[in-house]
Amino acid sequence: MASQSSPQSVHDLTVKDATGNDVDLSIFKGKVLLIVNVASKCGMTNSNYTEFNQLYERYKDQGLEILAFPCNQFGEEEPGTNDQITDFVCTRFKSEFPIFDKIDVNGENASPLYKFLKLGEMGEFLVMIFSGTSPSSLSTSDGQVVDRYYPTTSPLSLERDIKQLLRSHDLMGIKDSRS
Repeated sequence: MASQSSPQSVHDLTVKDATGNDVDLSIFKGKVLLIVNVASKCGMTNSNYTEFNQLYERYKDQGLEILAFPCNQFGEEEPGTNDQITDFVCTRFKSEFPIFDKIDVNGENASPLYKFLKLGEMGEFLVMIFSGTSPSSLSTSDGQVVDRYYPTTSPLSLERDIKQLLRSHDLMGIKDSRS
């Protein structure tokens, strides 16, 4: 591992989408990211997906991106395949934000993204996890973690933090490179 440098931001990482394709997270530079660990059979699934959709609809055009990472490590609440998960989220909840490959959040096989998110440094990043005991994170456009939120946190209660990050990026003249 000495030959590989540690990621300095989320944008230094590559993840798999739900169909198995590589996604370089640098494509989200200029976006405020809400990174969420999700589970279809979690007791908070209905309310959380509903609220994530509301946040995404309100703020996607201002620079918010929600990145959902299914995980089955917490009470086996995400047992489905990537296709089943995507179908569930997109059909039942009509979610438009990206759903990624099912990952491990904890342990030996934890995703490099979550290893990074769980580091002690807090920069400009937001992550939300509503399954199990891992916190979610909020990130700024430069890919640094700003805050973490626990599973019992209502997604709509993050709105003030999201608006503040979006305003600070707008004042800095950061624009979405994908629009």
